[in-house]
Amino acid sequence: MKKLIAAFALMTALVGCSASLEDYKATSPNFNLFEYFEGETLAWGMVQDYTGKQTRRFEVSIIGTVDGDQITLDEDFIFDDGEKQKRIWTITRLEDGSYEGTAGDVVGTAKGSESGNALNWIYDLSVEVGDSTYVLTLDDWLYRQDEKRAFNLTSMKKFGVEVGKISIFFEKQD
Repeated sequence: MKKLIAAFALMTALVGCSASLEDYKATSPNFNLFEYFEGETLAWGMVQDYTGKQTRRFEVSIIGTVDGDQITLDEDFIFDDGEKQKRIWTITRLEDGSYEGTAGDVVGTAKGSESGNALNWIYDLSVEVGDSTYVLTLDDWLYRQDEKRAFNLTSMKKFGVEVGKISIFFEKQD
């Protein structure tokens, strides 16, 4: 019983240790979602399961089109097994500078904010695995590295338990 209480206390303490957008306020270059993703961007990534084992790799081509306070991201994925997926994001910049976004496989509305070189998105994504469909909560962190490159780390959770991770490297094209 003491071990169970100690484990619960440790988990509770670690919940308060997660990064905050405020931690990146003084970092640069600033992550401006519309400016970075307008035009063509290429990306390479991988999916890992809860043990850290790589389960999939992919490439994605992204075309971003800005229209006022809205950007459309047209994403074409090609996975290492030959599967192709398309996702079209519609993202709106709100008056307070935060973002809301929707896509066909996003359940509800994604919420995002940026500070310094970081952008954080939180949303629920419908994911097909074999004959089953799962709704996972994604905690998406993008970090602007320089004028052309950004890195993304995503935690995927089900019922609050991490079931996988996604890592993506983005490179803006001229």
